[in-house]
Amino acid sequence: MLVVERLCKRFGGFLAVNQVSFELRQGEILGLIGPNGSGKSTTFNLIAGNLRPSSGSIRLEGKEIAGLPAHQICHNGIGRTFQIPRPFRKLSLIENVTLAAYYGQSGAISRAEAYRRAAEALDMVGLPSDESTRTEGLGAAALKKLELARALATKPRLLLADESLGGLDRTEMERAADLLGSIRSKMGITIIWVEHIMGVLMRVVDRVIVLDHGEKIFEGAPAQAAVDPRVTEVYLGKPRA
Repeated sequence: MLVVERLCKRFGGFLAVNQVSFELRQGEILGLIGPNGSGKSTTFNLIAGNLRPSSGSIRLEGKEIAGLPAHQICHNGIGRTFQIPRPFRKLSLIENVTLAAYYGQSGAISRAEAYRRAAEALDMVGLPSDESTRTEGLGAAALKKLELARALATKPRLLLADESLGGLDRTEMERAADLLGSIRSKMGITIIWVEHIMGVLMRVVDRVIVLDHGEKIFEGAPAQAAVDPRVTEVYLGKPRA
């Protein structure tokens, strides 16, 4: 479904992503993990169109999308969440998600259809869809759900979930992971999940890619990543001699 080849991103003299290549199969959940500063968020933003690659190729279902602006990436079928939710505070939950539904189709749907899709997305993540529910007072878990609902309302074929566990306690993390698994099974959406918290993610994803200092150091099954010496080293440090 997605083919990334020799992807690079430079910021001045700093090479944040260095020759990263991978393929994503339709219907899978791929974990993109690594310690802070490993390049995973930059890779994610290159795919989502928030950054332009310095070089390399990104093809969605055979179509080159590298360098397209974020709104065109969205209209091509890639939805994304953000690490830090920033809802429209003066709007209700349903209004926030309705805007996303309308935007995701480039205004090609009616207000009524956008509203229907918004209600469907809110129901999927377990949030109310009445007009009276506002964003004030929502906790971290509910804000993450709202962010996810906005992404789902754009009707993506590929969802990019950006650090969906940040700020959550252990129980909330497990619920968030289960929700992503349910979205894949019920809606048929392919998912790339960018995360630096390994534990909960590992029981949901089909495959993981590990980045370190902008380079891919591992690709394979979650169980193999957990015992790979290089992966262990970047997360835990080198063992003492």
